[in-house]
Amino acid sequence: MARAQSSGGNRVDDIPLARRASPLRKPSRRELKLIALFSLLLAIFLVVFSFTVFSKFVKPGFVGGNVAPSADGRLLGHFPYQEVSKDSLIAVYPGLEIHRDTYEALRAMRSAAVSDGVNLVLLSGYRSIDLQKQIFYGRKSARNQIAIERAKVSAPPGYSEHSTGYAIDLGDATRRDTDLEVEFETTRAFRWLKENAARYHFVLSFPKGNPQKVSYEPWHWRFEGTVEALRLFETANEFRRAQGSFR
Repeated sequence: MARAQSSGGNRVDDIPLARRASPLRKPSRRELKLIALFSLLLAIFLVVFSFTVFSKFVKPGFVGGNVAPSADGRLLGHFPYQEVSKDSLIAVYPGLEIHRDTYEALRAMRSAAVSDGVNLVLLSGYRSIDLQKQIFYGRKSARNQIAIERAKVSAPPGYSEHSTGYAIDLGDATRRDTDLEVEFETTRAFRWLKENAARYHFVLSFPKGNPQKVSYEPWHWRFEGTVEALRLFETANEFRRAQGSFR
């Protein structure tokens, strides 16, 4: 069989493969920049996509591990609460909202406190379930706590009284160092609340030795002055009564 020849009479088979193949072209600087940009955009997309999927499937009740709600609906001591409708909220000041019924009672209570020389500071009110999720899971990375430990100081998402708009955190204007601290119990504000808060239908949610076994929070009060609010917290109140610890 005759061998293939080039137009010049040279045999193609005699040309080494390395010489016959075209050399690889190095990408230009502009192409390298485009590749780097594409890689960066792809990485950002994957991060955002992963977070979106995680947020979608992490439902209230999931706190890591195999923790599941108890027979009475509690998760790590906390009862479940639905998020209040935005239409029911009123802004106390920018960034802080509470249920409109809570607002009216709080305004009356703060006015009475001022008459007695006590200045109550509103530290926190309504929190969305998404915000509670950030707070709860943020504590894990900040404190390296397991879910049971975190739940003693912060309710899992979907189980916080703050999501109802009826729960508030209070402080003493003259003792800001005690904000959200157990030491708040040593202030004039707390002593006044213990004596007078019930007149305005506010209840201390987590007193010392509470049967839910949530950490003592002298600053955390909830409003129970309407039928709707009483119905919402009735399960928690029934649980207290059954455990022989009410109010």
